[in-house]
Amino acid sequence: MLSLESSDIMRLRNLKDKDVYLDNCTYLVKDSKEYKGKWNHLFGNQNPIHLEIGMGKGDFIYEMAKLNPEINFVGIEKYSNVLARAIKKYPLELPNLKIIELDALNLEDVFDHEIDTIYLNFSDPWPKKRTAFRRLTSEVFLTIYDKIFKEKKIIIMKTDNLGLFASSLVSLSNYGYVFESVSLDLHSTDIFNVQTEYEKKFASLGMKINYLKAVK
Repeated sequence: MLSLESSDIMRLRNLKDKDVYLDNCTYLVKDSKEYKGKWNHLFGNQNPIHLEIGMGKGDFIYEMAKLNPEINFVGIEKYSNVLARAIKKYPLELPNLKIIELDALNLEDVFDHEIDTIYLNFSDPWPKKRTAFRRLTSEVFLTIYDKIFKEKKIIIMKTDNLGLFASSLVSLSNYGYVFESVSLDLHSTDIFNVQTEYEKKFASLGMKINYLKAVK
């Protein structure tokens, strides 16, 4: 089953005044490579930094930043149209939130052993065998994460796609991660959870959400 969030419709639909939103956002970091190794200086504190890869329209990371002022959050999004929609939806700056237009393949150009936790929420499942290396839990990306994690490595993942979830369990385990939490029905547990936009839609349809927390 393909995740609804992998649809190209949201990614490709043009937003009127997209460039205006991008140009005028106070928490969008346009020169992100200049802050490699210096993100705590940008935030002005030594608080831990949590990263969401593929932030979509921002529901998760904006709410997480509001609820956790003692943690700095960075959200990256590959598609400028989606990023602009997040800015439109959440125009107010939070002191502990920054966002970047960035392909996850280029993470090591922006961060240098500075990230404490990575969130992977409803990532593209890339279901075909020939594209499995594109999954954000493939060895290709796990190797990149090694270069941006600070010390202890923590990956928290949510997906509606069982195929992606199963392959992620195998990939993470083979790479040396151990699982602190695993659930095939997150919403039936008492695990703290901030829902994404698509997660809310999935829940309204009675779909179960798969969850894992892996550490290394």
